[in-house]
Parts: sequence; structure tokens; C-alpha cells
Amino acid sequence: MRMAGLAAGLLPALFFAWAAGAEFRLASYYADHMVLQKEPAGAVLWGYKDSAAAIMMFLYRENHLVWKVVSEEEGRSEIWKIVLNPMPAGGPYEIVIWHQDNGEMTNVTLEDVYFGDVWLCSGQSNMEMTVSQIFNASEELEEASQFPLVRLFTASLVQSKRELHDLSGITLQWSIPTAKNLGHGDFSYFSAVCWLFGRYLFKTLKYPIGLVESCWGGTPIEAWSSKRVLHECGIFNTTEGASSSYLDSGPKDPSVLWNAMIHPLLNMTIQGVIWYQGEANTVMNTDLYNCTFPALIEDWRKAFFEGSHGETEQDFPFGFVQISTDRQMQLDDSFPRIRWHQTADYGYVPNQKMPNTFMAVAMDLCDDESPYGSIHPRDKQSVAHRLYLGALALAYGKKGATFQGPYPEKVELVAASGLLNVIFGEHIELRHSDNKTFEVCCAQQKQCQWVPAAIASSSFDTVTLHNLACPKSTLGLRYAWMEWPCKYKHCPVYSRHSSLPAPPFITFSHNNPGWVLS
Repeated sequence: MRMAGLAAGLLPALFFAWAAGAEFRLASYYADHMVLQKEPAGAVLWGYKDSAAAIMMFLYRENHLVWKVVSEEEGRSEIWKIVLNPMPAGGPYEIVIWHQDNGEMTNVTLEDVYFGDVWLCSGQSNMEMTVSQIFNASEELEEASQFPLVRLFTASLVQSKRELHDLSGITLQWSIPTAKNLGHGDFSYFSAVCWLFGRYLFKTLKYPIGLVESCWGGTPIEAWSSKRVLHECGIFNTTEGASSSYLDSGPKDPSVLWNAMIHPLLNMTIQGVIWYQGEANTVMNTDLYNCTFPALIEDWRKAFFEGSHGETEQDFPFGFVQISTDRQMQLDDSFPRIRWHQTADYGYVPNQKMPNTFMAVAMDLCDDESPYGSIHPRDKQSVAHRLYLGALALAYGKKGATFQGPYPEKVELVAASGLLNVIFGEHIELRHSDNKTFEVCCAQQKQCQWVPAAIASSSFDTVTLHNLACPKSTLGLRYAWMEWPCKYKHCPVYSRHSSLPAPPFITFSHNNPGWVLS
């Protein structure tokens, strides 16, 4: 191997941390074919060593030494950690890490390593669905080999009562995408939403993307939350009430997946997270989701920032899917309530409680013929593309990128004519007119009675409703407040420019400056 001189100014920082074990090795999720986070952040490498040993690290590209670091310290720590100086996107690199103890030298070599953006993909079964389970699966699998620089990693399904420092199992070690590892089996690996999101990013960014899948079907948010989050939201026991059949596959105990499937990843420098979860919480702690979800986001941000020694951004972008549908016969309003709570009750993101977040609306992607149950719709291409649009805007700062559907800016009550104007503030497309998707709240003995308001007409940015039930006593308005609000991609209101759907919303006239009486 040909050696070259050290590149000026590229000496990384070296850190030593807590004790864990004496065997020299890397943490489980460092391997050949991996992607490490590129500049402006510094990637983190860590592992185990003999307590008095020194660690030396060499980075090569095309057999040329790019830089090295030699640790002269002999502290008693049994975990080593190296924070690399920021590296530009590209590769491949070879990393050789030497362990020196009492004159004996051993090493670990990592090959085909690239620098790019690393995204963590988490949640429950709709994130877990593999490429072989979605629409156009055969075509998608055939194209896998065209994207060798989108790299894949899947953590094993493990739960723990205590926080683990390292993963105790890996289902798919860092790999180059193939038809086999993208469609290994139902609800195994690799996540279709995660893959498609990464593929869309790669097509635009033209540099390596690393995708880390850590998800488990049928799991509530409480299992993915630290004890800090749960205590903040007043949750101490979360297993009661979880009886729906599609929840039976995954653990529901507090923090057990945070402990085993997220906490071990905290030392990793990442670009951001995408999240697809919420169905399990339609039957447990539903009305606490407006606390648990924003709290989870902030807790993960703080934990990844601290675990990476400040290399992962403290407010890294967090994207999520607003849940789709399950039953056409609505038994309760738990699905629309979860959708609303996913936005911390704002109806849109980012907002004051959820900064630097982006959302993919999925209520119009229903699939009553899905062989995996209607709660698992197969159109994951649209889900991933809507997430991708949000990432372009928030994570990559693309100017003019539209990632949100229309949201009402003003509600105008025209009591004399029995009409109500919903003004969206952008050019809308009305895909169909119905008499049920919009509802008005009529005051009735100090109670709110929701009554359908049929669509009368639409113009550039306005939908006009017939408000005949209570033109003089309307207290509120809601849209798509049902579990299955429309047929596939056929809800009433979309953006004319982006074709993105308007999200569900609920708004009341009391103390709301967006309501106008005329």
C-alpha cells in the first residue's frame, strides 16, 4: 500500500468515554460499504478496546494516505471514540484502525466506505413494509442495482428494559442495494419508504446516501420514547388498552425500543430522521400524542447531538408521515385525532412546538385491496416522494420547494346567504365536490354538533360551502375529520401547483382572527 504525507489541517479530535468491555472491536454498525456523515458535520467512529491500549486510525483513498491520528493516551477507558474532521461527499475510502497494547498490534479494516448523508428511518409496520410489498414491486426491485451509492442498514428487532450502548443484533449489515435485500420478505427488510426516500434524494443530490432502518410493526410511540419523554407527558404505564389485532406484533412497554434500537445509535452522526408511526396510538394514549410526539422529537435531537459530541445538528430535520387509513366504516374519530395530534394540534408543520419538521399527508392514499390489510396501503412511492419534498425544503434549503398542501388562511361566514367561504391563500384544485368532507359546528345548548356542509363552488383560492344548518350559530369548521375521508388521491382540495393534498384541519371561531363575519 502506497503511503502519502498527511494532509494539512485534517487532524481529527479524539475522545475517550465510559467503560464497557475490553475486546478490541468497532461498534456493531460500522462495516464495509457503510456511509458516514459528510461535511459540515464530522462523522463519529467508536468501539471497544483494552483499557490501557492506544488507538491509531488511518484513512486511505486509492491507496493514498489521506490522514491519520495516533492516540498517545493511556487512560483506563475501555471505549474509544474518534470524531473525524468534516469530509466532503465521495469515496470509496478504506479505514484501518490499529489497537496497540503491551507491544501487540491488531487491526480492523473497513473497505468501500463513503461519505454522504445518513438518514434514520423509524416507526412501525408502514415503515417496515419492504419494497416487495408495494405497488410496482418487480420494477422497483429491478432498478435496485442502478443505485449502488444508496447504502442500506437494518437493526434487528430487540427490546430491552435498560439502555444499551450498542445494538445487540443486526438484520442487514451495511449493504449495496440488490433485489434480494430490498425485498427480503414481508415486514423484514428493506423498508420501502426509507429506500424510496433515499433514492429520490440521491437522484437530486448526486452523492452517497446512507439509510439506517430501525422500526418494528405494531409499536406505540411510548416504546420508542425515553423515560424522560414519558415522565414529561405524565405516562408511567402504557400497556393498558392496546387490544387491536394489528398491534399484536410489537412490544408496547415503555422505552424498550428506545433502549435497544435508538439509544445504541446516538453516537452516530446523522443528517435527519423520517418517522412513520401513529396507528398503534389510535387505541392507546391517543390524546397524549400531542405531547409525546413533539417531546420525542426534541429528546432524540438532544440525545443525538450529545452522543455525537455536537456533530449531529441540535435541531436536525425530522420528517414524518401523517397516518393513512384503516376502516371505511368509522367507529370513532381516533384516526383524525391522531393526525391532528401529530402536528401538536396546529394542523401543519413546522410550527412553534415542532420546528424544523416536515410532514407527508397520506390520508388520500387509501388501499382497501391491500393483501396486508387496508391499514398497510401499498402506494409507498407517493409517501416517500412527499417526504422527499419536505426534506428538499427544510434539510437542504431548496428555494421555492413546495412541500405542503393548501391550508386555510381565513374562514368567512356570510350569514345572510347561508354560505361559508374557506380561503386557502393559494391556487387550489377542487378534485370533486361532495356534501360530507367539510363539516360545520352548530351551537346547540352550549354543545357542538357537527353537521356536513356541502361544497357549493370554488374559485382561485376559495371553497364556498352551503351553511344552511346554522348560518347564524356556526362555532367551527373541520375538514376530512374521518378515518377514511376520500377515495385514492381524490379528496376535495389539492394544490394546483404541487398536487399535494390539503391536510385535515379543525378550527373554531372563538378568539380566532382567521374567522370573519360578513
